[in-house]
Amino acid sequence: MCVPPQVALVALSAGSSYLQFQQQKKAQKDAQAQQIRQNEIAKKNALQRYASEQLKIRQVAKQSSQKGFEATLRARKARAEFVTTAGSSGIALSGSTNALLADFYRTEGNYKASLARNLDINISQFERNLEAIQFGQEAQSTYVQPPNPTLLFASAVGNVANTYYGIEMQKQNMGLMTNSQKKSYSTGGKVYNPPK
Repeated sequence: MCVPPQVALVALSAGSSYLQFQQQKKAQKDAQAQQIRQNEIAKKNALQRYASEQLKIRQVAKQSSQKGFEATLRARKARAEFVTTAGSSGIALSGSTNALLADFYRTEGNYKASLARNLDINISQFERNLEAIQFGQEAQSTYVQPPNPTLLFASAVGNVANTYYGIEMQKQNMGLMTNSQKKSYSTGGKVYNPPK
């Protein structure tokens, strides 16, 4: 038995469309997996940067605290030496010596205030860096597009139908009978309308 060429062409088109459907479906799944992987990398990168920034601010805060402690020790030592020296020399703590002692306190206070201001600046910069890290993660992340096999299937069916109707149009243009004309001819020119 011989297969009509139109049936063979439509069958080939259907087979080709099926293979394209499978390839496109796999490509969509692969793209989704790549998008998920990209988001995981962006998240991991952000977590590492968060940890680095947190370590840095802890180190800066510890360093500032240590400098404040050392300044307090130096100031106390200097005041103790001053008071001891003044007391051993027989000098009473008068207005000028009290002013000199107050200068020790002022210097210590200015230094500690400077340390506190610098720490506040570093903390503000730390917060901006965390925001930048979050923005960077969002910029590196991608929208995860799930596969859409329904759309792919509809496209494949449309391709097969396009092939079929293209063949029908070629027949009509060449003056040959189309399948619908053959059906109409075989029923004696009467078109069968099923009851409603």
